[in-house]
Amino acid sequence: MRLNKTLKNAAIALPLLALAACSSNDSTEGKSSVQTNAEVVAQQKAAQEKAAIAQAAKRAAKIKEQKREELAKLRSEHVVYFDFDVSTVSEEYANVLDAHANYLNENSGVKVLIEGHADERGTPEYNIALGERRAKAVVTYFENMGVASSQLSVVSYGEEKPMVKDRSEAAFAKNRRAVIVY
Repeated sequence: MRLNKTLKNAAIALPLLALAACSSNDSTEGKSSVQTNAEVVAQQKAAQEKAAIAQAAKRAAKIKEQKREELAKLRSEHVVYFDFDVSTVSEEYANVLDAHANYLNENSGVKVLIEGHADERGTPEYNIALGERRAKAVVTYFENMGVASSQLSVVSYGEEKPMVKDRSEAAFAKNRRAVIVY
């Protein structure tokens, strides 16, 4: 009878063990497929983030290129001319100075040097003072447009660095100037 009881128990236990073994395999397979789906979702998110970063990098490069072009344009238009013995900025240079002021306001880390010049008529001392007044007139214009004074510095060369070395009225007119140097 004891053998009979053992056989009955084995007959009941074996199918239960087999069923338990199959169900554990099924749940493992289910977990791996869930992990696979989670990995796919994670990979998709990573790909989207990578695409977003690439797009942002393209935008940043485009903005940097636009700023470089803007600075190049400003550097090509960087001279303000003055009339004889005058140190006030003429209305005709308002657009050029406005463009420089806007650039300086948008780029607070950029500093400029304004060089004041005069033609050779007058004493060297007077021309140094006149060149300084011309440079300071440009600085005042910039400050009135909101540019920080820490971005601006002044130097006067007077008659020492002429643009044109000639003694004609046209040469004198070219030498009476303020130059914006980045």
